[in-house]
Amino acid sequence: MPLVVPEISENDQAAWAAKLLGKKLTEDVTNDVSFATKDLPEKHRVIKPGYAMTMDFVPERLNVYVDDSDKVVKVKHG
Repeated sequence: MPLVVPEISENDQAAWAAKLLGKKLTEDVTNDVSFATKDLPEKHRVIKPGYAMTMDFVPERLNVYVDDSDKVVKVKHG
């Protein structure tokens, strides 16, 4: 049985994936090829390859996985 969180829907996660996948994260520029971290939800974390991260599950937190060049490769809540 999937975890159901009232504030987060599959469509919300899909919307964030559509906005972010393939784009480079930057400090303050959002355009066709980049997305500013300041425009992410308040509860988020950026996860880079090899970085340690906690295993706590926070349903409303957006996890943004990036590659070595800060390009977004995966997006999920938790």
